[in-house]
Amino acid sequence: MLLLAVDTATPAVTVALHDGESVLAAESQVDARRHGELLLPAVDRVLAAVGVKPAAVTDLVVGIGPGPYTGLRVGLTTALTFGSALGVPVRGLCTLDGLAYAAGTGGAGGAGASGAGIDGPFVVATDARRKEVYWALYADARTRLTDPAVDRPADIAERVAGRPAVGAGALLYPDTFPDARGPEHQSAAALASLAVERIAAGAEFPPALPLYLRRPDAQVPKNYKVVTPK
Repeated sequence: MLLLAVDTATPAVTVALHDGESVLAAESQVDARRHGELLLPAVDRVLAAVGVKPAAVTDLVVGIGPGPYTGLRVGLTTALTFGSALGVPVRGLCTLDGLAYAAGTGGAGGAGASGAGIDGPFVVATDARRKEVYWALYADARTRLTDPAVDRPADIAERVAGRPAVGAGALLYPDTFPDARGPEHQSAAALASLAVERIAAGAEFPPALPLYLRRPDAQVPKNYKVVTPK
């Protein structure tokens, strides 16, 4: 196995390569406005670090969000294009699940990484902009208790009270998430490690389709003038 993982659902443009035993190489850059510019060069560098060509990749996993429309589609389109060109499967994984795995296992590389991780139920919350967060509740690093949702922090304060929280969304709203911790950003290394575990267990994966949860920021203007040819 040589699994390539990518995720652009958050400001982190993150890529990792996993051989079924461990993460071989990984790279992350945080830049919310340059997903399209940064992703493919990052893939090239990760592959080059291991000394392999794209044709050596046997599996792909991509973060499906939730996330903003523009950034999220960069990773999905790239992964699906690679999968089609290489003739290899493309599996989706919830971006929040990757953050939960990193937080609960004590490191971006997943099980065996340094650090104790969060012990017990916790929340993952990423920045959804518009003063909202994408969030979900977790029993542990591998078990999500609720479907991903998008809400204003104050509206979910009672549901998340008393639980530690991870992710950039939690760090932005300390009134709702007073026990906010790292990791702040998504890691493709964690996403890859989680995917390898699930593949080995024969688990089902969600389709590699975007999980937006709301309409994109860009909208077609209302009452615009239609111009027709004469």
